[in-house]
Amino acid sequence: MSLTLKEILSQYDQKKLKAEMDAVKRKENLYEKYPKLQQIENKIISLTLSNAKELIKNNDKTLLVSANEEIKKLREEKNKLLKSLDIPENYFEPNYECSLCKDTGYVTNSNFTVTMCTCLKQRLYNEQFNKANMSNLDTQNFSTFSDQYYSDKVDKEKYHANISPRENINLIKDICIKFINNFDDKEQKNLLFTGNTGLGKTFLSSCIANEIIKKGKNVLYQTAPVMLDSIIDYRFGKTKDSNIIDSILNVDLLIIDDLGTESMNNMKFAELFNIINTRLLNQKKITKTIISTNLNLNNLYKNYDERIVSRIVGYYDICYFFGEDIRFKKRNM
Repeated sequence: MSLTLKEILSQYDQKKLKAEMDAVKRKENLYEKYPKLQQIENKIISLTLSNAKELIKNNDKTLLVSANEEIKKLREEKNKLLKSLDIPENYFEPNYECSLCKDTGYVTNSNFTVTMCTCLKQRLYNEQFNKANMSNLDTQNFSTFSDQYYSDKVDKEKYHANISPRENINLIKDICIKFINNFDDKEQKNLLFTGNTGLGKTFLSSCIANEIIKKGKNVLYQTAPVMLDSIIDYRFGKTKDSNIIDSILNVDLLIIDDLGTESMNNMKFAELFNIINTRLLNQKKITKTIISTNLNLNNLYKNYDERIVSRIVGYYDICYFFGEDIRFKKRNM
């Protein structure tokens, strides 16, 4: 069962409190081990308080000059001691999970408006839409990528390619990294992953999702059947949740998996075209899409409206996956 925003924010409060309490504990432990640091800190606090009192009492800012100079020297002494102990200056700061919002879920912009942080948006996406589809992000990333399950053998007759499956998957990996690095470039094309099951399409989609989330952007993962059925349900009033449509059209990265496994009709054709076309023409911000399918281009032309396929051919880098089923090979190794 998905958590509500209130429940998620309660978890954020707990994370924030824990980070801050851990910081206090680190500070106490360090001061206990090195009392000199505590003494310097106490002097800084004492001088700061006496400065404030003098300013209120006499309203004479010239009295603060010498005191501020002493505080500056004390801080330099403290930093020098920390450096000699190989302790970074930010050691006392809380280790928030999100440095942008400091685990509050919200950020204040330069014009002093408060907006939802990207980390909270992603959490809501995960709760509402991604829970079943993006549960393996911790293990599916470029650090766990391996080409050992792809053959070095070139088999032009079988795969209709002049390179081996291993060389091919490494070329696709390079395309994925280029996609990540140039995500904010309008000229960077979207991605179409095509090929049989068990060849790494979903894995590489997750690798990209990981890196895009690290950039502070949001990712929505939907299988084509669930995505289109959700939209049709909303159109016919079976659900009142319009967030799904707004999210699909405007999320930074939309991953559409299993295209070709849905049952199509004219209404779904229209919705699919609207999604692909709207995201290409988005004037609000740059949005990118990854489509994954077991269908080759010929079958896409047979199954879908020509307008849909022409958009894909014109605005997507097409990555052909080929080789032996990795899951089958893993079971037999």
